[in-house]
Amino acid sequence: MKILDWYIIRKFIGTFFFAIIILAVIACVIDYSEKLNDFQKNNAPFWEIANYFKNFVPHISALLYPLFIFIATIFFTSKLAYKSEITAMLATGMPFNRFLRPYAIGAAFLGGLSLLANHWLVPIADKGRLVFEKKYVFQKVTNSDRNVHLQLAPNLLVYVENYDYSANVGYHFTAEKIEGIKLKEKTFADRITYDYDKKEWTLSQVTIRRNDSLKESLEIIPELVLKLPFTPRDLREDEDLKETLTTPELNAFIAKQRMHGNDNLNYYYVEKYRRTAQPFAGFILTIIGVCIASRKVRGGSGIHLALGIAICAIYMLFLQFSTTFSTKAGLNPLLAVWIPNFIAGIAAYFIYRRQTRGR
Repeated sequence: MKILDWYIIRKFIGTFFFAIIILAVIACVIDYSEKLNDFQKNNAPFWEIANYFKNFVPHISALLYPLFIFIATIFFTSKLAYKSEITAMLATGMPFNRFLRPYAIGAAFLGGLSLLANHWLVPIADKGRLVFEKKYVFQKVTNSDRNVHLQLAPNLLVYVENYDYSANVGYHFTAEKIEGIKLKEKTFADRITYDYDKKEWTLSQVTIRRNDSLKESLEIIPELVLKLPFTPRDLREDEDLKETLTTPELNAFIAKQRMHGNDNLNYYYVEKYRRTAQPFAGFILTIIGVCIASRKVRGGSGIHLALGIAICAIYMLFLQFSTTFSTKAGLNPLLAVWIPNFIAGIAAYFIYRRQTRGR
C-alpha cells in the first residue's frame, strides 16, 4: 500500500459518505413533503417524526446503495481525470489494474459495511420506521386475508374464513387432526377470539366430530379453550414484514411459514438473497465506474455522471424485472436476485478489457 493508494481510498470513501448525506437529505425532504398532511392529520409528535427519519435514512441508504457507490466512483474519478492526475499516474508506467487496486479495496470495505447493515442493522431501523408509518401514515389493517389455511403441525390443519382485528374475532374456524390419510377429528367453531396474555384461543359454538375407525361421534359445546401454535398475525400476509426481520429471524420465519404450508415464499427469499447480492453489485459497479470515468472527455464530470446514472438505472430496472418474475411467475429467487449482477459483471469485464487495451 502506497501513499497514493491511501489517498484514493480516503477520497473515494469520503465521497461515498458525502453522496449518502446529500442524497439522503434530499430523500428526507421529499418524503416529508409527501407525508406532511398525514403528520398533521394524525397529530404526529415532533420527536416521533424525528425518530422516523432517523430510521428512514438507513432504509433509503441501503435501498440505493448501488447508486450511491456508483455516483461516488464516477464523481471522484472524473475529477482526477479532469485534472490529468490519472494521465500522470499511468504515464509513470503504472498498469491500469494497479490503479484499480485502491478502488477495489475501498469497494470491498464498503461492501462489508453494507453486508452488516443489510443483514442486521437496517431491519432493526425498519421496524421503527414501519411502526410509525402504520400509526401515523397508512390506514390500520382491520381484517385478515380471506379463507386462510395453515398447517400447524404435520397432522394439524386449521382454516379461518376471516379475522376482524379491531374486534379481535375470527369467523368460521375449522381444525382438522389427520392420522396418515384418515381424518381423526374435526372441530368447527362459529367464532374464535385470541387472548394475547394467556396465548389461548377461545372457540364459541363448537362442534367436534370424531372418527375412530367404524365409530363416529358428534359433540356440541358452547365454548372451548385451546392452545394452538399461531396468532392472529399469522392470518395476514404482510409483505413489509420481511424488511423488519434480521436474517436469522427471516430464516426462522421462512421455516415457520413452510411448516404452515405456505408455498408462496418467494417474496421472503428474494429479500434474503438481495441482502447479500447488493453489496457485490456495488463492487461491480465500482469497476465499471472507474473504467468509464478515468478517461478525460469534453464535458468533464457532467458527462460521466449522466452516463453513470443511466447505467445504474438500467441495472436497477433489470433487478426489478427479475424480482417481479420471481414473485409473480415463480422464477428461482436466488437466480432472480443474481441475474443483474451476472449481466453487470459481464459488462464490467468487457469495459475493463476495452480500457486496458486502450492504455
